[in-house]
Amino acid sequence: MKSMRTANHNMQQKAAVFSGVALLVMTVAALFAQGYVHSSLVIDGDAITTLKNIQASQVLFRLEVLGWLIIVITDLIVSWGFYLFLKPFHHGYALLAGWVRFLYTAILAIGVSHLATANSIVQKSVLDMSPDNLPQQAMHSITAFEAIWSFGLIIFGIHLIAVGFVAMGTKKIPKVISILVVLSGFSYSFLHFMYNFLPQLESFTGLLELILMAPMVIGELGFGIWLLVKGRKVTMD
Repeated sequence: MKSMRTANHNMQQKAAVFSGVALLVMTVAALFAQGYVHSSLVIDGDAITTLKNIQASQVLFRLEVLGWLIIVITDLIVSWGFYLFLKPFHHGYALLAGWVRFLYTAILAIGVSHLATANSIVQKSVLDMSPDNLPQQAMHSITAFEAIWSFGLIIFGIHLIAVGFVAMGTKKIPKVISILVVLSGFSYSFLHFMYNFLPQLESFTGLLELILMAPMVIGELGFGIWLLVKGRKVTMD
């Protein structure tokens, strides 16, 4: 019994480390892929300029696709790691959180496949293959990625809420971390529900997103840093 408890504790410690590292890697990849490349190359509503931007920065666009693939892989690690770390606190919610994040990751992967399609379209445009409608084709694939990812973030928010509820149910995890994770989850789900189902309020939603950006980022990232610094030392005694 003692050896089994020790093995479970070691697994929980490893899960904390792997999850924390994966979250940090994911954050860097997201800042590069979405925060830098995507926001600088893609111009909303302007397919021709967007295609020209990508044509002029093909390597950068491919690196964005690679960045999203890294995010998908690290998301899978976090899904499994969160489940293993949280399972001793509340098995049911931990399992729910893990599966919900896995579902989000699957949706994200589908979205990223559309970016890969856009990259193929750009290659055709360089070879001057059917150039007339290629800007629209590329933009269609890019907007498909954005729409699928945005819908997935509603589910991602539910995952964070489940994680936060598990965290609030134990004294091992600081309450401020738990509250920030829950707030982050509600923010993701609410904002992207607005984007997807109330598009007429896009301006208001965009303003609200700027206000909530800090807690959205700090929530999960803060939990990841806590996992690396303190979580790996948690005991169930």
